[in-house]
Amino acid sequence: MTAAASLAARTVLVADDTAFVRDRFKVAIEGAGHKALTVRTGPELLAQLRAAAPSIDLIVLDLRLPQGNGVALLRTIRKLNEHPAVVVFSGTIASSDEVRQLETLGVVGYVNEYSAVQNIIPSLIPHLFRDSSNRRSSPRVVLGIPVAYRFGNTIAGALTLNISHGGLAIRTTSPLAVDATARVRFRLPGGKSEIDVESRIAWADRRIGMGVQFTKITPADQAHIDNYVRSHFFSNRKA
Repeated sequence: MTAAASLAARTVLVADDTAFVRDRFKVAIEGAGHKALTVRTGPELLAQLRAAAPSIDLIVLDLRLPQGNGVALLRTIRKLNEHPAVVVFSGTIASSDEVRQLETLGVVGYVNEYSAVQNIIPSLIPHLFRDSSNRRSSPRVVLGIPVAYRFGNTIAGALTLNISHGGLAIRTTSPLAVDATARVRFRLPGGKSEIDVESRIAWADRRIGMGVQFTKITPADQAHIDNYVRSHFFSNRKA
């Protein structure tokens, strides 16, 4: 992804029946220079897709919308349009089995609907661009911990934004170039030892930070990350 691409405006459709969630995501998306459309029910979502499908780049989806429930809603969306990437609100996931079903329908990621406003765009930005290598389709958990990363002979420090099975988002105003390599070191909350991984830069935006994709990690460190993500992913459920 080029620097120019990272600044290109995208259109995001936010589908949630809670005004508080819709409004916060709209503010964050538009504040980053993108366009936000919002709907509150299944029929509104499908109508918006029929009206503006070619221009929609990303759908952020509540699976428990009124009059549009669960995996069946996503199947209907895909019948209407295969183009938009879909990110699901993690609090609306019913089970790990549902996660597996969603991945077969092209869901590219998950986001906590109650994330702090400053964490919303870092969670969405990898999915706003069409380079599939920039996406982590596994669940992401918001996480703000110190991280050190080494590139060449330089060592820098920052805070993480989120973590998934395959990588981290890091807040920094001086991101490395996409495809640069870096060695990343951090300690998960409650962890007894540091995790040390080799990685590549998957996306970069000076307004937000950068995403690192793990390229070499020990089985023990991977298991530690997976256990952490799994234990926190379903901590916020929508009734």
